[in-house]
Amino acid sequence: MKSTRNRILTIGAAVMLAVAAFAQGWHGHGGPEEFHHMLKQLDLTSDQQSQVKAIFQKEKPAMKPLMEQMHQNHEAMKTLEASGPFDETKTRALATQNSQTMIEMEVAHARIRSEIVQILTPDQKTKLAQLEASHESDMGKHGGKHGPPPPEN
Repeated sequence: MKSTRNRILTIGAAVMLAVAAFAQGWHGHGGPEEFHHMLKQLDLTSDQQSQVKAIFQKEKPAMKPLMEQMHQNHEAMKTLEASGPFDETKTRALATQNSQTMIEMEVAHARIRSEIVQILTPDQKTKLAQLEASHESDMGKHGGKHGPPPPEN
């Protein structure tokens, strides 16, 4: 029983870490700030800059409720954890809700990135791929993409 509870708590903690990572930014891209920084390094034309801004503005109404839902789920999990004895049913329900929200965020991020890549020149696409590869390499060196190791049982 204790082993199962520890396993569920570990899974719950992993879900919450993933939610926190998504709430702070884009999975695999270092967050919106990092993605914006990469775009700045591509020397976008003023027309491209306007198009990127329009893409973000168009997606903002879809992203805002997802971010709010993730925040609410995180707060609900913290409240549940502090409320006393472990409740597996409620924890699973929150974890399921979190995973669905994360899926929607991942789809939205992929859609935004795809739309932005479509307006880049071939040279800009190559440079973006190089910047992302460099960023991924840096994240791997610092353990940023993989997170902390799971707790020992």
